[in-house]
Amino acid sequence: MNKTRRLTIVALLSAISFVLMIFPQFPILPGASFLKIDFSIVPVLLGALLLGLKQGYLILILRSVLKLLLNNEGPGDLIGIPMNIVGMAMLITIIVVVMNKKQVTKGSFAMGGLLGTIGLTISMVILNYIYAVPLYAVFANFDIKATIGMGQYLLWMVVPFNLIEGLILSTVSALVFFSIRHVLARMHSQLN
Repeated sequence: MNKTRRLTIVALLSAISFVLMIFPQFPILPGASFLKIDFSIVPVLLGALLLGLKQGYLILILRSVLKLLLNNEGPGDLIGIPMNIVGMAMLITIIVVVMNKKQVTKGSFAMGGLLGTIGLTISMVILNYIYAVPLYAVFANFDIKATIGMGQYLLWMVVPFNLIEGLILSTVSALVFFSIRHVLARMHSQLN
C-alpha cells in the first residue's frame, strides 16, 4: 500500500507538473522573449520535499518525457528540456538539502531558494556556453554568437533570466509549501 501511494503521488504530481509546463509560459525579460518561465517545478519540489529527492527527480523526468511525447515543439524543446532538467534538478536539490539540514522554516526555505537560484544560474551559464548555443546554431538556425554575441547573451540574458526565474519559482514554491504544510505533514506520516 505504501509503495502504491508513493507511485500514485509521483504520477499525479508529474501530470500536474506537465500541465503547468505547457500552459502558463511567459517571458520575463523584454529582449529575450524566447526565454520563458513556467511553474512546473512547484509540484516537482513539493514531491521532493514530501517523498525525497529520488522521487522528485522521477517527477521531473516524467513531466519532461510527457512534454517531449505529447507537446514537442521541435528543436527548441529537444535542446531546452535536457537543460531544464539539469537546472531544475540543481534548484530542487539545493533547496531540499538545505531544508533537510536545518529545521524547516521560512528562513531555511529562503536560504535554500537563494542558494538554489545561484546553482541554477551557474549551471545554465555553463550549459548554454558548452551545449545550447552550439546546438541552436546547428539545429535551430539561431546563431546566438553571430547575432547577439556569447558574452552579451550570457551576461545580459541568461544570468538575469535565471536569477529572476529561480527567485520567482522559489517564492511561489514556498508560498504553496507553507500554505499546505499541514496536509503534506499528514501525507508524509502516512507514507512513512
